[in-house]
This record gives sequence, C-alpha cells and structure tokens, in this order.
Amino acid sequence: MNLTRSSLLSACLFLALPAVAFAQAKPAAPAPAAPAAAETDAYAPDHIAAARQVVLTSGIANTFNLFYPQLADQAVNALTRTRPEIRNDLIAVLKQLEPEFSDRKEEVIKATSNAFAGAMSAKDLKDTAAFFASDAGKAYVAMQPKVINQMVVAIDAWNRQLSTDLMVRVREEMKKKGIQL
Repeated sequence: MNLTRSSLLSACLFLALPAVAFAQAKPAAPAPAAPAAAETDAYAPDHIAAARQVVLTSGIANTFNLFYPQLADQAVNALTRTRPEIRNDLIAVLKQLEPEFSDRKEEVIKATSNAFAGAMSAKDLKDTAAFFASDAGKAYVAMQPKVINQMVVAIDAWNRQLSTDLMVRVREEMKKKGIQL
C-alpha cells in the first residue's frame, strides 16, 4: 500500500492529539495565540523540555522519520523519468546523503516542541508526558502504526465514496438548473 505523507502524518497526529487531551486532568483554559518564531525562545527551559518530551514520547517524532525516504523516492521517480540510466547512481547518492538530512529531524522536533509549548502549559505538558511514559501511554504509542494503517485504508475508501456521492448530487442539482454535466 502506498501511503501519502500527508495522510500518514494526519493520521499520526489524529492519534497523538486525543491522548494529549486525555492526559490533561482538568479542562484547559483557552490556548494563547501561537507565538511568532522569534518568541519561541521565550519559554522557560522546563516548559520546552516538557513539550519536547511529549513530542518524543507521543509518537509524533516518529512520523518525521518518514519524510526523507518519501522525498528520496520522489526524487528517484522525478529524475529517472527522463534519465532511467542514472537510477542506480541516484539511489546510491540518496543513500549516501540520508544521514546528513535525517540529522535535520531535530529542526522539526524543536519547532513542534515550541508549538506544543505555545499551546499548553508546562504543567499540562508534564502531565501529558507522564501519561506517555506510563504503561498505558506506551501501549497507546505502540498500537499507533497498526491503527494508522487501518485508518488510512478506511479514510481512503471513505474519501473515494464521498467524492462519488458528491459528484452524483452535484449532477442532480445542476440538472435541475438545466445544466448537463
């Protein structure tokens, strides 16, 4: 099955975010507006550390591992369409470059940690991190790949059916207006 990057990332976030809400003991106050990039260093170190812990233990950071392989596959497909003879050399170069670009995962982990710090209090982040460190939290993260695969299949089928149903209804309504599609 060929999963799209956005479908997989959406599914991962869909699974991770309810657990964040579950881990909060009391209803949260409205979240402050997301800080501008320059403001992200304004969070206390323990606030950022708690946010980072949530990103790392919730399974969200695991989704970032998927980006380089998908970009490499896209590069191979795009560049070998017109130059199939370079395929093996291109694949070798992409494998050689993988560590260099995989190390950049830290950039998106930091940005995601800052986003969490802007959306949740340090206390709520610590409580959420504690949930993910618990046996239940670890089980939740462990089941994510299986559930995500099932969700992507279900969402794909649902999306195709929704698209078909929409076009049927659009044709019906346009026909009422005397427009044949």
